[in-house]
Amino acid sequence: MRVATWNINSAKARQARLISWLDRVKPDVVTLQETKLADAAFLELFDEDLFRRGYSVAHHGDGRWNGVAILSRVGLADVERGLADGPGFPDPEARAIAATCGGVRIWSLYVPNGRTPDDPHYAYKLSWLGALRAVLATHVGRVPVLATGDFNIAPADDDVWDIADFDGATHVTAPERDALRAVTDVGLTDLVRRRWPTEQAYTYWDYRSMMFQRNYGMRIDLALGSAEVADRVAAVWVDRQARKGEGASDHAPVVVDLDEAPDGDIGPLVPPPSSRGSKIGGEPARHAGATRRR
Repeated sequence: MRVATWNINSAKARQARLISWLDRVKPDVVTLQETKLADAAFLELFDEDLFRRGYSVAHHGDGRWNGVAILSRVGLADVERGLADGPGFPDPEARAIAATCGGVRIWSLYVPNGRTPDDPHYAYKLSWLGALRAVLATHVGRVPVLATGDFNIAPADDDVWDIADFDGATHVTAPERDALRAVTDVGLTDLVRRRWPTEQAYTYWDYRSMMFQRNYGMRIDLALGSAEVADRVAAVWVDRQARKGEGASDHAPVVVDLDEAPDGDIGPLVPPPSSRGSKIGGEPARHAGATRRR
């Protein structure tokens, strides 16, 4: 079973790209984040294309900047939208959806950005992660679990292009990383780091300052699996090809192959970048959480 997660950064803007990517990569399950569509609008836009390709769809969105979805052609049961007892800002937002697909309880998650450490959105982010931990803890140990999505946290300093450029910014602070660690401590493993413990595996490159071309990226899109899932991983990789070209999302999909790997044990970045990042031609844009406000 091939499972992929992708912050598509507007499903409407990326409609043709998503369909062509499905045909190229052929995932069995896809979790999407930041669809920016209401439920009815998502179905109207994609229903025919997805139906012809054998996908069932569950979407949770209100038409603004959030929105999450699960596409599956291996079953889609027990759909759950939102987080039980989850906080709002001020109202609950469309940031989480779960379903059982191919015997695995799969989540599509879009963790709040946090904006800046002194912004109320930062406190909301930490509270939201606490609610996520509580929900996942009720499932891990009972069923196979795979929590995927845009976590808006780089788990370690090596997961950003230069930690010095993040002084005073979100995504790398100790409280955020502690909150993420509390999530994994319920019994989840970072599947990319399990297979690629030290290799560069960025999933996000800002649109500004040719960050993608210079390979100044961040690893903030994660796939966290319970032991039953982790033991089945045959390959896990970042589809960097999907980040290329005009009209791309600023994120690349993370692909997890369970039981068998149709393309072999490839990764971590496919295709690999030409370099690990160079300041030739100017300095990269300094990271600021407020540039990714949602």
